Amino acid sequence: MSNPFRVVVIGGGPAGLAAAEVLSAAGCAVQVVEAMPSLGRKFLMAGRGGLNITHSEPPEKFLTRYADAAPWLAPFLAAWTTEEIRQWMDDLGQESFVGSSGRIFPRAMKASPLLRAWLARLRAQGVTLHTRTRWTGWDAAGHLTFSQSSSQVPAAGASEGGAASSLFPTPDAVILALGGASWPRLGSDGGWVSLLEQRGVAVSALRPANCGFQVAWSEAVRERFAGTPLKPVALTFGGRTVRGELVVTESGLEGGALYALSAPLREHLAQHGTADLLCDLRPDLSVEELTKRLAAVRPRESLSNKLRKALRLPPVAVALLREAGPVPTSTSALAARLKALPVRLTGPEPLARAISTAGGVEEGACDERLMLHTLPGVFVAGEMLDWEAPTGGYLLHACLATGRSAAHGALAWLRDTHPERYRMPL
Repeated sequence: MSNPFRVVVIGGGPAGLAAAEVLSAAGCAVQVVEAMPSLGRKFLMAGRGGLNITHSEPPEKFLTRYADAAPWLAPFLAAWTTEEIRQWMDDLGQESFVGSSGRIFPRAMKASPLLRAWLARLRAQGVTLHTRTRWTGWDAAGHLTFSQSSSQVPAAGASEGGAASSLFPTPDAVILALGGASWPRLGSDGGWVSLLEQRGVAVSALRPANCGFQVAWSEAVRERFAGTPLKPVALTFGGRTVRGELVVTESGLEGGALYALSAPLREHLAQHGTADLLCDLRPDLSVEELTKRLAAVRPRESLSNKLRKALRLPPVAVALLREAGPVPTSTSALAARLKALPVRLTGPEPLARAISTAGGVEEGACDERLMLHTLPGVFVAGEMLDWEAPTGGYLLHACLATGRSAAHGALAWLRDTHPERYRMPL
């Protein structure tokens, strides 16, 4: 572009960086603004145990993971498929592979090599990166406003010209990619909600997703078993069963199997105050097989010994059995209880402890390009949109895809509103 469009991307996570990549490749002058001292902090945290960036499921099954938001997200996900994400990683020198569960990881497993290569590409495309710079809204004249922390040491990969005075006060377009409100110490604190609501943007309340739940444990369980894993188990709630693992915490339960049920559990708790989760402590054995094995143990054995010898159940499983009330005395009733052990949940863990966030900018607040109806030229992307998904690559994929879609939407809007300035590269 002979007279490049100036675009400010607010938020240096995966959605914001994806938008910056598309915009800068199209010839825009792009500035990325991040409140934290470095970029992609939650992205790096997600990769500590292996960066699960997407999933290899067929598209029709993949889309169902987004539940009620699937029709809204469908065109954005279709515009950047799993295969295209893997090719993008290859182009950055980060080969990927499909794990045994179908999840896709970088060969290096870590997020840091991918992020370094990504930032290097953005710098090569002319993107200016501002860290320690917090967006604070708009002034009376409609200009973007920012505040900066006292330390002005640029983060790794940030441009030296990153002072607030060099930011575009009146850019041609703005991309907001500010995340949700989980993991606030990594930058996603939900502070943007009031800024948008003041401008007439409809925002659904932010709620914990992929979260643990609270249980009123006895003092004995809290003291002895906090931090103890329990696997394999199968959890059932609302007619749906999920296999996986649990971890007993001081305040309740966490774990992948529970996270997969967090949305219906959260909504039920909001309406009724408690929710009864059924836990199958031996999902690979039928009630009949459990009964047979229990009956083979000498009657004089203690409950703990009986469950250990017959079923190899650990002490934490026995403790949960006792927490559920009087232990059945008959072998068949005990077997049935072990296949459907009730655990009463009293509430979700706080949003700050959740893996991700439900709620956000409502679908009706945006057009099909992800531009806000009440703020022409302002686009939104990533976890700040009103959708949720389970872990397994679905969260990152949607953040990346909506970031790119918001950027393409901004380019289309700029072309339509300023056709005299828009020139595609030769």
